[in-house]
Amino acid sequence: MAADGAADTQLMLGVGLIEKDTNGEVLWVWCYPSTTATLRNLLLRKCCLTEENRLLHPFVFGQYRRTWFYITTVEVPDSSVLKKVTHFSIVLTAKDFNPEKYAAFTRILCRMYLKHGSPVKMMESYIAVLTKGICQSEENGSFLSKDFDVRKAYLAGSIKDIVSQFGMETVILHTALMLKKRIVVYHPKIEVVQEFTRTLPALVWHRQDWTILHSYVHLDADELEALQLCTGYIAGFVDSEDISLKTKEIFTNLAPFSEVSGDGGKRVLNLEALKQRRFPPATENFLYHLAAAEQMLKI
Repeated sequence: MAADGAADTQLMLGVGLIEKDTNGEVLWVWCYPSTTATLRNLLLRKCCLTEENRLLHPFVFGQYRRTWFYITTVEVPDSSVLKKVTHFSIVLTAKDFNPEKYAAFTRILCRMYLKHGSPVKMMESYIAVLTKGICQSEENGSFLSKDFDVRKAYLAGSIKDIVSQFGMETVILHTALMLKKRIVVYHPKIEVVQEFTRTLPALVWHRQDWTILHSYVHLDADELEALQLCTGYIAGFVDSEDISLKTKEIFTNLAPFSEVSGDGGKRVLNLEALKQRRFPPATENFLYHLAAAEQMLKI
């Protein structure tokens, strides 16, 4: 039991604090242990405090170069000892995918900071979880790391909802995942993007591989470069510009196998041209179903 707990606690990498003061400035004010400038800038970008005229996102998560980040953001009430701070974000970085676990822990750290106004108590709790897998507090709540089985995190999304939404076109998603293709998901609301993307790896359950998930990506060069290093991925965006580029890229791949229909209308799939390329069956199946989804099949 102790050995299992120790192995679990080694998954955490660090904790950080971002504040927005009464002047509207957003600052990275504290972290334990130290972090790189690149990761710090990325986390500042991910927390919603640096965005103007945007809604507060209570919890977001994502991955950057195999480091998972979990960010809980709260508004500071008038009763708090933090008189010069309007909002703050608690950031946890870790090696594992487990949003529910780290959301629970960051909420406890937020309550501590609201009460004490100092990172000291947070660091004490962080070290307690890091070394023992547990922190206990009557005032702020208790956290036990082993209560959060990673398999529950894998099953938290609803495959049923995806099938209900996409119907037979779910086959396209499944085939793309089987072939380790690159899947891009867009929605203006980050909560929707994260809920949907975290479910997709379950379509290839036999792999149980959530390292392909990049649920919150910005159009910054360092993030896009990191994605390009991945063989296949599921990437979530809230910026519509990138989804249009990716969609164009997909249809560019389909273009050599399409032709203008006889009546001079829209382009349709030339099945014979597709078969002549002698793609692996799974790839040919993917392109066929993509054409079907876009109503490019001859009737």
